[in-house]
Amino acid sequence: VNRAALVMVGVVLDRSTPDSFADFEAAVAKLTFVLDCHLVAGDFDYFLKIRVGDMADFNRIHGSQLIALPGVRQTRTFFVMKEVVDNRVLEF
Repeated sequence: VNRAALVMVGVVLDRSTPDSFADFEAAVAKLTFVLDCHLVAGDFDYFLKIRVGDMADFNRIHGSQLIALPGVRQTRTFFVMKEVVDNRVLEF
């Protein structure tokens, strides 16, 4: 699919209300480059797992789509250097 770069993005919203969470979640669910979106506790509200072609591709997506999501106050980006374990099947 020519999306070799894996990026994790921490997102902080400007408000912590049910409506702001719902608006963000509805909008991020429509973005096809977002593989996973998790509501988390701690310094961030959400973590996104994103596949992009390269850093320039991410820069374009970040500037035009990610920071335009409803309620986004701040993002912090982590480029994955190596995937050690990915999509492991759970064993019971």
